[in-house]
Amino acid sequence: MTYMQELGSWWSPDGPPTAEAPQIGRRAPDTPKLQLQPGRPVVVVYLRHCGCPFSEQTYLNLREAAKDHKDIEFVAVSHSDEESTNKWMASLPQAGSGSSNLRVVVDEKVEIYAAWGLGPSSYAHVLSPWSMLSVWKLGKEKGIWNRPTESGSRWQTAGAYAVDGSGIVRWGGPAQRADEIPDFEKAVQSLQEDVHPEAKL
Repeated sequence: MTYMQELGSWWSPDGPPTAEAPQIGRRAPDTPKLQLQPGRPVVVVYLRHCGCPFSEQTYLNLREAAKDHKDIEFVAVSHSDEESTNKWMASLPQAGSGSSNLRVVVDEKVEIYAAWGLGPSSYAHVLSPWSMLSVWKLGKEKGIWNRPTESGSRWQTAGAYAVDGSGIVRWGGPAQRADEIPDFEKAVQSLQEDVHPEAKL
C-alpha cells in the first residue's frame, strides 16, 4: 500500500447515476454483473471499502450466516479492485473457510451499487461521532482495526438486501451510517417462508 492509495480512499467514488433503492415487496434490480439464481433466495451485502473494520465484521458475520443456512445463497459485493479485494480477504481471520453458498463479486466501477440505490454518502454518514466511537469499540472488543486501504472509497454507501426465490426484496436497504452492521438473522428470517413453505401450515 502507498500513501497515495490511502489518500485516494478519501475521494468520492466515480460511478453511474444512483438509482432509487429497491423497496421491500418490489422486484430486485436486474444487473448483468450480479447474476442471482432463479428460484433460490439470496442475501446480498454491499461492503464499504476493503480495509474498513465495519466491512470486516460484516463479511465475517455473512460468512457465518452462510455456514448456518446452506439453502440460501450469500453474496458479498466489493467495490475495491479484484487484487485489493483478494488480498484483503486473505488477511481476514480463518481466510478460505467460507462455504460453497457464499461468493464474492467485485464491482470496481460501482455499477451494481448504483443499480441497487447505493451511491456516495455524506460527511455525517462517514465521520459522525457515533461511527468514530464504533471504530474504537470494534477494535477494543473484537480486535478488528483498520487495515490498509489499497482500493475503494470511504464515501461509498454500504447496504444489504434479502431477495426471495421469485426475485422480490424481502428485507434490507442502504446503510444509514458507516458503522451499521447488518443483522443477517433478520435477513434469513425474512426468507424462511420462501425456503420452508411448509412452515405456513
